[in-house]
Amino acid sequence: MKRFLALAAVAGLLGAQESKQPPADTAKELDPALRQFIDVLSVVQTHSADVPPVDKLVYEGAIPSMLRELDPHTQFFSPAQFQQLKEMEDSEQKGFGSIVSVLPGQVIFLQTLPGTPSNRAGIQAGDELVAINNIAIRSLEPQQIIELLTEARQQKVTVYIRRQGAPRLLEFQLTPELMDSPSVDRAYFLAPRIGYIRIASWDLQTAKLLRDAIEKLGGNSLQGLVLDLRNNPGGVVKAALDAASLFLSPGQRILTAKGRSSAPQTADVPKDARPYTFRLGIIINGKTASASEIFSGALQDHDRATIVGETSYGKGLVQSVLPLSDGAGLAITTAFYYTPSGRSIQHPLRDSALSETFSPASNNAPVYKTDKGRTVRGGGGIQPDIRVEPRALTRLETVLDASGVLTSFATSYLAQHSPLAANFEVTPALLDELKVFLASRSIQPGVAEWTAERPWISSRLKEEIITQAEGVAKGEEVQAQRDPQIQAAIGALRDTKLLAAN
Repeated sequence: MKRFLALAAVAGLLGAQESKQPPADTAKELDPALRQFIDVLSVVQTHSADVPPVDKLVYEGAIPSMLRELDPHTQFFSPAQFQQLKEMEDSEQKGFGSIVSVLPGQVIFLQTLPGTPSNRAGIQAGDELVAINNIAIRSLEPQQIIELLTEARQQKVTVYIRRQGAPRLLEFQLTPELMDSPSVDRAYFLAPRIGYIRIASWDLQTAKLLRDAIEKLGGNSLQGLVLDLRNNPGGVVKAALDAASLFLSPGQRILTAKGRSSAPQTADVPKDARPYTFRLGIIINGKTASASEIFSGALQDHDRATIVGETSYGKGLVQSVLPLSDGAGLAITTAFYYTPSGRSIQHPLRDSALSETFSPASNNAPVYKTDKGRTVRGGGGIQPDIRVEPRALTRLETVLDASGVLTSFATSYLAQHSPLAANFEVTPALLDELKVFLASRSIQPGVAEWTAERPWISSRLKEEIITQAEGVAKGEEVQAQRDPQIQAAIGALRDTKLLAAN
């Protein structure tokens, strides 16, 4: 919700204007359809067998039904809902500073962040959360566990922990504190002179954090950079504009916003921009939305980056949150965002005069060209230059992940091998130990299946052990080595002829 309001707040940057309240009209001057609605409501109030709940008829019936004819994003808020919305915007996110793995009936701590309540209490990676305030975890499904964890972050709680080698459960008192999650949360090397940065969301600090991360990796001495925008839902549009200016040339168009009741507004790279020149790959998926699509669409249209992955979500609209009479409110779509080549980011809204109503595959679909003349598809969302689907897990991989046995084995291993050796690798002997461990839990893959899955099992086990020993970020570096979308992005950075060939 906070990101939604942040997007609305930035609407003014690109020309979204609040509409004024219409003057009061006499009944005779009202639209005939509106007069008919008033007549119907009056008859209902007068002749209905039961006393009609007028507020419910209007707030939950008439107004939502009317707005559904516009688009899925325009929303009416009753006075109580609008007040709650404003309270949520002002609320602060609290937590205990721990990263956990949630499985059916089991929660394992993967990392506690330095200086946070869970870290100060002494909770360690590999600890198992047994109960919260005497509510046992073992009998709960994952969604129930998530709801319990969410509720627990609102107040002081007592947690019970099972630790390898401890004779009894450990008890900790935790009080939630304000948590500040950076929008740029990962930065490391994938290969010599090829960096990786993940942008989880867009806020006012994102462009600065992105530049800082790039400089720590070497700045323009980099040969290439992979930017990961997967599952990034968007946020502050200005942050995406500022980030795009780190890579595009001065004066290049980043974005255009066009609506029915306002003149088109544009955003260009500042004249004094000094962009980075290394090669760039951007990974997107179906949950990449809004500001992330603005950023990736602009860099694609200017042939500045190769887009890898799956088609993005397709949310490219300007919304204004307007106060109404009696404390109600309305979030209404006032314009749409377009990439430099003219593509609408928004997936077509039914019968909308503001959006593209044609099918991208139809004969009347316009053709969009990048600066170098490459054809890029319109019709909503950003289409990748290189389509790569995430790798589907096999039957054995699904069992190993869902059961949590790799996490449990990693905990047992580290109890005997801590601190972890700097040059740690999964050896054949360690895989043999794992195989015995699995058999003790009734997981006994056949020889052919075990042999076929051995590379994945080795990588996944290494990830689990390093995660518990050195933190989630280090574990994700291992995961990146088997991620097909990241590996495809690396390949694109090394293929100097790729953009010209597309």
